[in-house]
This record gives sequence, C-alpha cells and structure tokens, in this order.
Amino acid sequence: MFYLLNILIQMKILLNNTSLFKSLRPFNDLGFVPTMGGIHKGHLSLINKSKKLCKKTIVSIFLNPKQFNNKKDLKSYPRNIKNDLIILKKTKKVDFVYLPKFKDIYKNNKESKITLNKKDKILCAKFRKGHFEGVLDVMNILTKIIKPNKIFMGEKDFQQLYLVKKFLEKKYPTKIIACKTIRDKNKVALSSRNVLLKKSNLYKAGKIYKKLVNIKKNTNNKKNIFNFLIKQKKQLEINYKIKIDYLELRNKKNLKYTKKIINSRLFVSYYLNKIRLIDNI
Repeated sequence: MFYLLNILIQMKILLNNTSLFKSLRPFNDLGFVPTMGGIHKGHLSLINKSKKLCKKTIVSIFLNPKQFNNKKDLKSYPRNIKNDLIILKKTKKVDFVYLPKFKDIYKNNKESKITLNKKDKILCAKFRKGHFEGVLDVMNILTKIIKPNKIFMGEKDFQQLYLVKKFLEKKYPTKIIACKTIRDKNKVALSSRNVLLKKSNLYKAGKIYKKLVNIKKNTNNKKNIFNFLIKQKKQLEINYKIKIDYLELRNKKNLKYTKKIINSRLFVSYYLNKIRLIDNI
C-alpha cells in the first residue's frame, strides 16, 4: 500500500479519519463518490460529473460488511485496491481517495439504528433483509465525516439512490446528484460484480435487457399490467433459465406501483450463474 503513495503524488490517499479531517478542512465545494471498490466506467462517470460541478472530488473505497445479507456474497465481492488506485490516478480527476478501516467508520457511531418504513420494504429491500439499513447507516456516517456539498450516485441502483436521497437530504446540507446508468456493449448495466460473470453470461444478460425493453413498451397496451408482468416473469425464467426476484413497474418519483409508462421504471432483479443482477429501464 505505502509504495503506491509515492506513485500517486497528485491524488492524495487518506488512510484514516485524522488525515481526512486535516486534508478536507480547507475546502467548501466538495464532490463525493462513494464506492466499495471494483472501480469501473460507471464509477468514472460519477467522477467526471463531480469534476464538472465541484472544485474538489473525493472517492471512498470501503467494503461495508453491514450491507451484505449474504456472507458468501461479501466473501466473493471483487477486491483489488491496487488496481482501483491505478485507475483513479489515470483519470487525473480525483483529488482524494478515502480508504477507511472498519473502526474509522463504526468505532464512534453511537446513533440509533436506522430502520426502513414498511412502505420502503419493496423491491431489493424485500429480498435483502437489512441491506438498505446497512447502506443508509454507512452513508449517514460517511456524509457526517466528509461533509460533501454533493454526492454522486448512479441510477442503476435506483432504489438505493431513492432511499439515500430521501434520508440524507433531510438531515444534511448535501445534494444527491443522480447520474445515468452506464452500460457495456451488450447493454448490460455496469457493476463491480460483472467481473464474476463469463462472457456468455454477459451476452445472455444483454439479450435479457433487450427483452425487458420490449416488455416495458408492451405494458402500454395492457389493461392488467400486474398480471401481464407475472406472465412475462415466468416466461423469462423459462426461456433464459434464470431466477427472478421481481419484475415490477413503479413510479420513479415515489416507487409506488403504476399503470403508466410516463414517469415509470421497470425494475428487475435476477440471478445469472448465481450472481445477482439488478436493473431498471
């Protein structure tokens, strides 16, 4: 780790909270890109947006165990700090990288435990117990520590974006900036977990995406969208040999069920080769 500090001269590495507080104190126009590592083009698009809107940009890399409801998922999550730092350095757009340890985040956290409202226990929250509580917990702490003016998050994790925005903007003078989903050549939404998939899996995921686009278009002609999507879900599972957690059309402003394509997103979560993928269209 330390030999990298000599290489990454322009991009300052912050290894603890003392270094963080000292380094960030002079700045009052700070953009923040939170990550768990596995840096890809989706993350880089967030950094580009931050660079345009803020004077300084900080990226955090912290694999938060509290948002994993599956120990195997945590164990298999891609980790390569060295490679992540090299990628971030090459952008020449990152001013600070925060690499906290578990104790830096949770040691002095004495706030009450965060709980989701019943109406928010939908989509991924329904299938990943405790996941978003963990996300909101760590985002609350990171925001309190870093004090950014703006936080940049991707629309691929739309429910996460929705909940973080609703929670943090009430509590802090921080604006959550939504950034469009970045996709690969197969139109698959970029994710750190994609490296765990074979090329054949990514090709199949691309075909599923195209099918989902057609399904959303066809919802306009259906009187009973709920039943239509149930049938489409079963058909997708049979045709592509996947397990789908949910396939739902919801209003993008409040995540309530909707019968209209206007202001809606088709949300999906499915398992491909035991890797869980999510998307919204």
